[in-house]
Amino acid sequence: MLGDVLLDVDVEGTSERLCPDAPVPVVDVAREWRRPGGAGLAALLAARSTAEVLLVTPMGDDRAGHALAGLLEREVGLIRMPMDGTTVTKTRVRAAGQSLVRLDSGDGTAGAAPPAPAVVETVRSAGAILVADYGRGVTEHPGIRKLLAELAGTIPIVWDPHPRGARPTRGIRLVTPNLTEACHFAGRRADAGELAEAMRCSWSVDAVSVTTGSRGAVLAEDGRSETFRPPSGIAAKDTCGAGDRFSSAAAAALLDGASTADAVATGVETAARFVATGGAAALSTVDYAPAPEPAHRGLSAFDVAARVRARGGRLVATGGCFDLLHPGHASLLRQARALGDALVVCLNSDQSVRGLKGPGRPIVAARDRARLLTELSSVDAVAVFDEPNPAALLDRLRPDIWVKGGDYADTELPESAVVRRHGGEIVLIPTIRGYSTSRLVAAAEGA
Repeated sequence: MLGDVLLDVDVEGTSERLCPDAPVPVVDVAREWRRPGGAGLAALLAARSTAEVLLVTPMGDDRAGHALAGLLEREVGLIRMPMDGTTVTKTRVRAAGQSLVRLDSGDGTAGAAPPAPAVVETVRSAGAILVADYGRGVTEHPGIRKLLAELAGTIPIVWDPHPRGARPTRGIRLVTPNLTEACHFAGRRADAGELAEAMRCSWSVDAVSVTTGSRGAVLAEDGRSETFRPPSGIAAKDTCGAGDRFSSAAAAALLDGASTADAVATGVETAARFVATGGAAALSTVDYAPAPEPAHRGLSAFDVAARVRARGGRLVATGGCFDLLHPGHASLLRQARALGDALVVCLNSDQSVRGLKGPGRPIVAARDRARLLTELSSVDAVAVFDEPNPAALLDRLRPDIWVKGGDYADTELPESAVVRRHGGEIVLIPTIRGYSTSRLVAAAEGA
């Protein structure tokens, strides 16, 4: 895929007083989260839908650029273009769930040098291309535009446009503006289907799909329009990244041979499930958070929950088998604990693990797995359950936040209804690529 990347930072804290020299809130910082933005976010989302993703993008040789590269290289391959200026960073300061201010820094744009051989080879060898335009010069680059024009009739290309970016090249398979962008490009307000058809003709592309938020998307193709609506019963909490999820899922479907209409239907459903399971925040990693205080050692999970609730704090829970602890587990638990005031791990019992993994599991008995977990500074308590999923246990715990790994994205978890019924939210945290207990067991058996 091709596009402009940037770094998103969320600074979270509490605000209980005003600054003495100005009527502005003072924020006591509790934690900082970082995630790739722009085409970087689209690339991570594309990696959820297809086996290999290569991202061609300008990268800055500065602190923010190095941080961004580190976040991306966990899941996608990077093919770097030169950048003029510094990496664009968008920092949001939040308190009590509300954004107070956004600070933008960096002026990076795509360099003007001709595409390097690695860029040309990567683009020409792609099975499908997603162009994630964020107005920083990639789509205006003459060499890139020439490559895309050459390939437009031979492979599916999805173009997610930006108001400050260049117009799509002729022959693109699918262009995916949202309704606001469509009005901007058309220079008027109109029905989504009318706008989609007008842009399809103006741009000389095969199809245009205008996304309309919770109402789905309208596709204009071959002079006809069709509306695709998300599945009923999926509630969106955070719509950040929905457009990237739509376009990345549609591109992956086209790569697999789907028709344009089927690709749009897939994109609508996938984007709806994405926002229902946490949105772009699920791809954030904690960059700073104070070390948790071991104030709950020796208490049961329910005692911990009661104590946190009495103080008006936030109870975080996560679950799993945790059969062989590995760095992926440690990372997830650390980031989960940073989301609130205490972390309870819902642990599958031996009987539950056997039902899920087969007669050869678990390798470590529940009593010892629980003991190992409670030795970690990020874990406040462990509760063991016998059922296939922890819904019944969560009905009693009533956590404010239920955490799962990012590999559960686009999946409606069986315990989701219970968490939401008690007013809780679901957060997905990125996993460390390459680590899984099943893979470790298979490697050991093959050694």
